[in-house]
Amino acid sequence: MSLLAMEGLVAVVSGAGSGIGLATLEAMCGEGARVAALDLAPPPARDGVLSLECNVTDQASVDRAVAAAAKHFGAIDVLVNNAGIGAQGNVEQNALDEWQRVFDVNVFGMVRLARACLPHLRKSRSPAIVNVASIVSWTGLPNRACYGASKGAVYALTLAMAADHAGEGIRVNCVCPGTVDTPWVGRLLSAAPDPTAARAGLVARQPIGRLGTAEEIAVAISYLASPAAGYTTGSALQIDGGTHGIVVPPAARRP
Repeated sequence: MSLLAMEGLVAVVSGAGSGIGLATLEAMCGEGARVAALDLAPPPARDGVLSLECNVTDQASVDRAVAAAAKHFGAIDVLVNNAGIGAQGNVEQNALDEWQRVFDVNVFGMVRLARACLPHLRKSRSPAIVNVASIVSWTGLPNRACYGASKGAVYALTLAMAADHAGEGIRVNCVCPGTVDTPWVGRLLSAAPDPTAARAGLVARQPIGRLGTAEEIAVAISYLASPAAGYTTGSALQIDGGTHGIVVPPAARRP
């Protein structure tokens, strides 16, 4: 028997086409959940997985996808707000339209999905929302002004939603990943003048001595979404290799 007790639950996962979203889909299916996989380019459908094209910047697209998920599975118990985009630059370097685009996906996309899913979550016996925030929600990193501001908003939104919906029994939490070896990070590194040196620099900043994996984040998301975390709401789970909380000199790190 699964410790997470997700057998039969229905989850809506945004950004499920790759990276953390795809890993979350696989983890939840492995725990017996059924998953509606939302993405601009969703993964192939299979038994227990409903593949739905969805643009989180378009409320009509979100509403159609959520309605299709509810109709297909008969319920929605969990929402994982994972869809997001990145941006590099300081406060002067990102154009205002890029700021608007990042917030439209990273923050307002979560709002749109939550608004569409809440009527269904209220009918569930194990309702939960998990938002994907970031280490930059509360740690300042160079050239992450726009992205960091959006993820800081996700953290604040998580706390506000947890307070608003606690009385309805809907738990709301977030995960705060550090640097995870996903296709998005891979694209950033490949665009660097020296990709090998750029990767080595990222790894050198990790107290634990390596980048995270999408699967490690997915396990944490699945836990927070599951009945096993029934006493947890308004929490931010840091999965960042120790970056936020500890300092380990490079010479002391495990090779």
